[in-house]
Amino acid sequence: MNRLAEVFGRLPGIGQKTAERLTYYVLRATREEMSDFAHAIMDVKNTVAHCSRCHNITESDPCPICADSRRDSGVICVVEEPKDLFAIEAAGNYRGVYHVLMGRIAPLDGVGPEALTIASLIERVKGETVTEVIIATNPNLEGDGTAMAIAKALEGLDVRVTRLARGLPTGSAIEYANASILADALAGRTMVSQ
Repeated sequence: MNRLAEVFGRLPGIGQKTAERLTYYVLRATREEMSDFAHAIMDVKNTVAHCSRCHNITESDPCPICADSRRDSGVICVVEEPKDLFAIEAAGNYRGVYHVLMGRIAPLDGVGPEALTIASLIERVKGETVTEVIIATNPNLEGDGTAMAIAKALEGLDVRVTRLARGLPTGSAIEYANASILADALAGRTMVSQ
């Protein structure tokens, strides 16, 4: 039991108490339930990999997004993790392709630009007909640093580099916005048509 709790405790976001609850759940579950659970884990490890082009998680290579001829392969949206790609896809209005960095620059955690897939992004831009790279890193210190590193790496290449807009979310109230959101909204203000 202690070994299982220790293994559960290695999972991200799982503390000691949650690891203990999961261990007791395993003890109460039937052999069939746990067999299904173990097979599901092994199936993911055996069938899911990273797309050789964009680094998204996929069961086929290239991934369905890269293989879709209806997508605009000249526009690449750069995200930190596959979960960011899924969030943009859920919005339903982006028709370009992606590039997943597999993290963000975080010097305090020992993650530098070389640990990310920035080099393969540069190769894609150089080797394909890419007109725009949209940097969609998270709006925080690490995301901003990563965005700056990508923009610097793309300098001198014939590609437009843009960043996702920031500001007040639709339906929110100014009084509840923090200083960072308000600063971004003011800096990114647009003309009102007259």
